[in-house]
Amino acid sequence: MRNRQEMMNLGMKFAQQNEKVRLFTLEGSLTNSNIPKDEYQDYDFSYFVTDMDFFKKSDDWLEYFGKRIMMQKPEAMELFPAELGNWFSYLMIFEDGTKIDLTLIPLEEYKDYFKNSDGLVEVLLDKDDLIQESVIPSDRSYHIQKPSSQSFDDCCNEFWFTATYVAKGLARKEILFAIDIMNGPFRPNLLTMLRWKVGIETNYSLSIGKSDKFLKKYVSDTTWDTLLSTYEMGSYEKLWDSLYTNFDLFREASRHVAERLGYTYPDYDEKVSSYIEGIRQKYFVTNGT
Repeated sequence: MRNRQEMMNLGMKFAQQNEKVRLFTLEGSLTNSNIPKDEYQDYDFSYFVTDMDFFKKSDDWLEYFGKRIMMQKPEAMELFPAELGNWFSYLMIFEDGTKIDLTLIPLEEYKDYFKNSDGLVEVLLDKDDLIQESVIPSDRSYHIQKPSSQSFDDCCNEFWFTATYVAKGLARKEILFAIDIMNGPFRPNLLTMLRWKVGIETNYSLSIGKSDKFLKKYVSDTTWDTLLSTYEMGSYEKLWDSLYTNFDLFREASRHVAERLGYTYPDYDEKVSSYIEGIRQKYFVTNGT
């Protein structure tokens, strides 16, 4: 596997040698000083070019970066609609294990790019001195934000409302539906509440990463182990256990957040819990367990 310096030199050399590339930036985790560096990080390169069609007419120029085992071009796919407007991206995995996510951007859109940036951007080459102000990479836009009282109640409302769909899926013995709701609209509300709890305890000074991947660092071992246990969903009994364990975790976190922020924890918890318990009891009677 090529090391970081080799890959950065490769990206820079291409930008320097190609006259149609005027601006070269690096994005993502490699610009974030708060993310531990490892060999699995992608190289998120963006080339701002004067002629998009020149590059898009053939993929041959991509051979410069190495031999690929696979490439994805999201903006050329039919099943998954494009989201980048006039931009065009190439997601490439190479034979040596390195990965480049390379995006072509029309040069005239550079202002919109920086205006809408998430902050994790480093300018590596600017041939025309287009960028007049210093660009310092920051993950501040990803820091946990203090929830309003409305957002807090919305989270509670969605958690308890979608819990009823999980219960009904289990009652009907529709396990794939129940798992889909569990992982889709239901569980993310628990993670949101845990995230807010971490935010309170860290004065909203950090991010816990995409998909809450650093959450383990900021919760107790008991909370972490209990949370992981809720992902055991290989049977109806395990799903019922998971659902109720989610309830316990959510109550603990949300009551903590409510107390610290002076918000009111909703009374519909008790009513919905009673409703779901009725469904659960009927399920076990019906199924003889």
